[in-house]
Amino acid sequence: MKLSEILKRTKIIEAVGNIDVEIFNITADSRNIKPQTLFVAVKGTKIDGHTFIYDVVEKGAAAVLCENLPETKADNVCYVRVKDSHEELGKAASAFYGYPSENLILAGVTGTNGKTTTATLLYKLFKKLGYKAGLLSTVENYVDDEVFPTSNTTPDPITINSLMAQMVEKGCQYCFMEVSSHSVVQKRIAGLNFALGVFSNITLDHLDYHKTFQEYIKAKKMFFDNLPKTAFALTNGDDKNGSVMVQNTKAQVKTYGLKGFYDFNASILECGFEGMLLNICGKEMWTFLPGEFNAYNILAVYSSAVLLGEQPAAVLQELSALHSVKGRFDIVNSNKITAIVDYAHTPDALENVLKTINAIRRELCAPSTLITLCGCGGDRDKSKRPLMAQIACKLSDKVILTSDNPRTENPESILDDMFAGLKDDDLKKTVRITDRKSAIQTACLMAKPGDIILIAGKGHENYQDVNGVKHHFDDKEIVSGFLG
Repeated sequence: MKLSEILKRTKIIEAVGNIDVEIFNITADSRNIKPQTLFVAVKGTKIDGHTFIYDVVEKGAAAVLCENLPETKADNVCYVRVKDSHEELGKAASAFYGYPSENLILAGVTGTNGKTTTATLLYKLFKKLGYKAGLLSTVENYVDDEVFPTSNTTPDPITINSLMAQMVEKGCQYCFMEVSSHSVVQKRIAGLNFALGVFSNITLDHLDYHKTFQEYIKAKKMFFDNLPKTAFALTNGDDKNGSVMVQNTKAQVKTYGLKGFYDFNASILECGFEGMLLNICGKEMWTFLPGEFNAYNILAVYSSAVLLGEQPAAVLQELSALHSVKGRFDIVNSNKITAIVDYAHTPDALENVLKTINAIRRELCAPSTLITLCGCGGDRDKSKRPLMAQIACKLSDKVILTSDNPRTENPESILDDMFAGLKDDDLKKTVRITDRKSAIQTACLMAKPGDIILIAGKGHENYQDVNGVKHHFDDKEIVSGFLG
């Protein structure tokens, strides 16, 4: 493809060289240079791609897209200057892969909690309804039935458009993706054509990156601000920031919730560990996913499907057959002990899961002890550490504080931060075991028939990140082994 075609929608400030040069590859990684490559220099949080411009030219790059032109320019290279290379990378990647999002019905899900469950259930639902579909998520990426590994909640623009192009090639009609706040700010979704945007909720998280809660809200809101008028913006009316998200959107606003009068309403009729009975828009539906937080997820999925043109009765029928997403309220039953593995790694998510477990315990009216095991990730928002410990103690009978993904931090320091939030009464029910495998084993040894163990924080992850090295570690695998 000619560079001029790739940059057709790009806001060019200045171009030096032959803008009709043929391009066979596009990258923002200086290690991926091949002959006839367009290199896009982006300024990251740690590395500035502009420092590699001379290097990529020596390796054979045919064109460079950047915010600052180098002083010395090679004669056989086209240099294009733009105001924001992050945004133009998304547009260029979209053009290079043939604008795949315009050949798909693309739905994006954003929020602090519920993104993975909502996006994955949408993907599974539409597959059940007979469509070919793709999924971009925290757990796995899918091109119809083919699985691709994932490293970020929302991939980089080149990966996004490459996967979407494969979806189009395989005949997919829909794509469902998680949209993280990082991806919005870093403009990884620039150039994509969304038919639907879904807001789940927003609570304290990612302040290590966004610095303030208001900046975090602003990042989520930006996704809806940029939706086209042809799209739907579906927002959680029960979240106090639900209306904030859509106040400046051009899209058609629709609301859902459990506690008010909205376009789509639901209520919980019965709930147990095996699932719950819901009333959705006047119709009863059984789901294998328990808890109020899952009622919101299920309602968001139902509302999305109806807005995308599906028949309500067919949606309810297929939705009732779907099971939980890996690592989300993932249950292991053994020797009359119930162990629940959940990704809850924010204060709100942990509180939601624990409240769900306690509500089910009350409904079952059977004596039980709730043992909660959790930790906090290293190199991430420190403000939530004492809150996580407080919530675990407030809503559990016994608590084990342990390591999560310490990354480059000392796990003992992370635990010190968590313990700083505890009072004397909390300490009486809390055990500190830094090694996560030993902590899980201890929880299993503490539990008696009828008891419940919540293992929170890592969910679907099958590794533990220690000093930049990912070691195999699967909470569900380990607890299954200890419980036999």
